[in-house]
Amino acid sequence: MASSLANQQCKDCAATPALQGDALRQMQAKLGGGWTVADGKRLEKKYKFKDFSAALDFTNRVGSIAEEQGHHPDIHLTYGEVGIEIWTHKIEGLTESDFILAAKINEIH
Repeated sequence: MASSLANQQCKDCAATPALQGDALRQMQAKLGGGWTVADGKRLEKKYKFKDFSAALDFTNRVGSIAEEQGHHPDIHLTYGEVGIEIWTHKIEGLTESDFILAAKINEIH
């Protein structure tokens, strides 16, 4: 299901209203993959790894995707774990592009 999102490209969302209500719930259902919506404004997920090196490699791949898409998550790296937080900073909420980026990240894990 998420692969249809992962095949899309992030868009400039500066003038896009934040997803809310049913639209937000539908996008979350379409994404799946263990992502949670925090406070209705951020996507969050933690990924587990066998060691720091594997977590760092994943972090670097996430960074490459973020640069390619022009959409940058907060990345929290620690031994064997990477936490990702995604939201559209300009509007302090979630847009379709946030879900697209999350789907792309799921595909590389």
